[in-house]
Amino acid sequence: MTDTSPGTGDRTRAGARGRGAPAVFVDRDGTLNREVDYLANVDRLRLLPGAAAGVRRLRASGFKVVLVTNQSAVARGLVDLSGVEAIHRELARRLVAHDARLDGIYVCPHHPEAGTAPLRRRCRCRKPRPGLVRRAVRELGIDLARSYCVGDAAVDLGLAAAIGTPAVLVLTGHGRRTVGALGGRLPVAHVATNFRAAADWIIADAERRTRRRR
Repeated sequence: MTDTSPGTGDRTRAGARGRGAPAVFVDRDGTLNREVDYLANVDRLRLLPGAAAGVRRLRASGFKVVLVTNQSAVARGLVDLSGVEAIHRELARRLVAHDARLDGIYVCPHHPEAGTAPLRRRCRCRKPRPGLVRRAVRELGIDLARSYCVGDAAVDLGLAAAIGTPAVLVLTGHGRRTVGALGGRLPVAHVATNFRAAADWIIADAERRTRRRR
């Protein structure tokens, strides 16, 4: 598993589309684990129901599962990068306990207005900008043309638009608030009750897309 802070590149390796494995780029807070205000302590980490099952099913179906998360709590001084890494180690441990595994973890610690330099800046990695996904594509050998993006917030839908993948909105975390805020203008391929339901839809949709290409 790759656990990495952001790179500065924003360019997909030439030829990445059409080669490699499909991936599901998944948000963290409110999607895999319970939403809390600025998760800064591992003691507050709680996996959401269906999270491990969703990861397990996706990987069994040939998808890489890649966590892509904004963690402005670092810029705000609420937690440092070592604290974020400790949370991710525990998240990974709990998933593995359910036979589930992430293929990579990519973190943006920046904020354009909070904190001080170098963490206070307008970066290429903060969702909905696609810097972290571009890095994952290069490092993990991902085919974006067959990939998906899952999350509970508008920035996750924006990320999906930026990288050209179908967006799946989960109703956990801020999901219901996101539906209310966007009204009938939801730029999504599907709305799912939780990550397990999102995984089931993605697997079925990928099978439909494969049949259409034959």
